[in-house]
Amino acid sequence: MTRAVVFAYHDVGVRCLSVLLDAGVEVALVVTHQDSAGETIWFDSVAELSKRNNLPCITPDDPNTEQIVKQISTLQPDFLFSFYYRMMLKAPLLSIPKQGALNMHGSLLPHYRGRVPVNWAIIHGEKQTGASLHYMTEKPDAGNLVGQTAVPILRDDLAIDVFHKVACAAEVTLHQALPALMAGHAPSTPLDLKQGSYFGGRRAEDGLINWSASAMDIHNLIRAVAPPYPGAFTTLLKKPLKILRSRLIDHLPHANAVFFCDNDACYAQCGGGGTLQLLELEWDGQLLSPKDFQNLTNGQIVALT
Repeated sequence: MTRAVVFAYHDVGVRCLSVLLDAGVEVALVVTHQDSAGETIWFDSVAELSKRNNLPCITPDDPNTEQIVKQISTLQPDFLFSFYYRMMLKAPLLSIPKQGALNMHGSLLPHYRGRVPVNWAIIHGEKQTGASLHYMTEKPDAGNLVGQTAVPILRDDLAIDVFHKVACAAEVTLHQALPALMAGHAPSTPLDLKQGSYFGGRRAEDGLINWSASAMDIHNLIRAVAPPYPGAFTTLLKKPLKILRSRLIDHLPHANAVFFCDNDACYAQCGGGGTLQLLELEWDGQLLSPKDFQNLTNGQIVALT
């Protein structure tokens, strides 16, 4: 029987761990995270899945300690898998499994290596992304590719919509690759990192809208950081405004960036060209309807900076 140690978190972790269990892989240990008190938990729990299946599960602050490395080495796993686990695994861990250590990454590698690949792909206006299963090296998202599955990014998809697609793509990718991995003859294709890209993490303040950009670029930012992420924000009438959902109306040039409401609908003309309809708005911490905003502004045009 194939034995694995699984590092996993989030929806991708749940889906991929489920694939292993369905295939009869002996999961000797699950390593996951404790949910952060300050984080909105909108995704499934690897810890709960482990509990339902009577799997041993630990939540170390650092999986690379000598104690954890020794514990995993004693289990003599054939594979080590990382499915949306949030910490880098170092060489002592990667060297343990007999048949390799593999990671599931949320992009079409070698593109969008690094952090939050779904959000970055939307910000850059990509039409597709996906999930890639690859061998792990100490360099992040750089090991040989085993398989990948693409999914579309539609024009109005929010990050959460795309993430759900990527989670499904991860499940499909692992399900298709697992028989060959277990049999010892899976593909192993080197990645050409020069053809790809690497991005770091994002912070809540990165959601600040630059109104001199085009409507398309602003629309991409809005949907890339929409809830459950922190949201795209600006200032309107001297108070904070979050734009939670938008729709691209046109690409016409505009001299200035302005906000206005008309017929119970709100719009932003963008300095870089184009108009957005602003569908969901939170002003000063309160969700307001477009009709509320029309009353708030008395139908006047408000400059956006």
